[in-house]
Amino acid sequence: MQVYEVTDKKQIAPFFEGWQETMLYSCLQGCMGRAFAVDAQGSGQPVAARIEVADFCFLAGQVSEELLHNITILREKGFAILVPREEAAAAVIERVYGQKARRVVRYAMKKEPDIFAVERLRELAQKPEAPFRVVRIEEAVYEQLMAQEWSRDLCGHFTDYADYARRGIGTAVLHGTTPVAGASSYTVYREGIEIEIDTREDYRRRGLALACGAALILLCLEQGRYPSWDAQNKGSVALAEKLGYHLDRAYTAYEVCL
Repeated sequence: MQVYEVTDKKQIAPFFEGWQETMLYSCLQGCMGRAFAVDAQGSGQPVAARIEVADFCFLAGQVSEELLHNITILREKGFAILVPREEAAAAVIERVYGQKARRVVRYAMKKEPDIFAVERLRELAQKPEAPFRVVRIEEAVYEQLMAQEWSRDLCGHFTDYADYARRGIGTAVLHGTTPVAGASSYTVYREGIEIEIDTREDYRRRGLALACGAALILLCLEQGRYPSWDAQNKGSVALAEKLGYHLDRAYTAYEVCL
């Protein structure tokens, strides 16, 4: 079997049809990420595909061991989150990566554009009191976020600030002049963003993530962009539900660390 990079995304779109994951849209629309496919015996017709966006790698079709070799993000970062569409692909992941692959449960939130209560979100966004304040992520804040390990994922999948300013969107909570929490576009697609929310460990459980998350959703609504949310754990689900989201389903993923 031959693995090749896909330039015409229409070639692999059927493998991902109906999978409501905005990071897939990011790649299929040509906004972010890369796609690869397996051609069985030189037929010219793909039998399986993988899409790599940010830290995620989505797998669909007749997934083989060949498709799991040389994953770009895993090779470059030593870490990737692999998401199989079918259980058969999960078995291949376990066979290829063994103990390096940790099976986890993530949670997809429903895509409901008209569900948000704007007045409630405004109240939440205004809750932090001095010395805290909620601001847009502009260049000075961007540079601070990118300089810290805890906050790098908030803006880290854009080329630089110019790219982020053109395509991204985000809010942060400052303590004085220092960012201590943030909500931002982890990835983007034509109709919206995938949200990333992080809080510095020593500032957690103060409602700061809730405040900047509410502020970001309001910005997205103003700009006609959908703020999609995928939850890493039940704590993230609870935070999303406070902002108006509803749980869709739990799904299996693998955190692979080389």
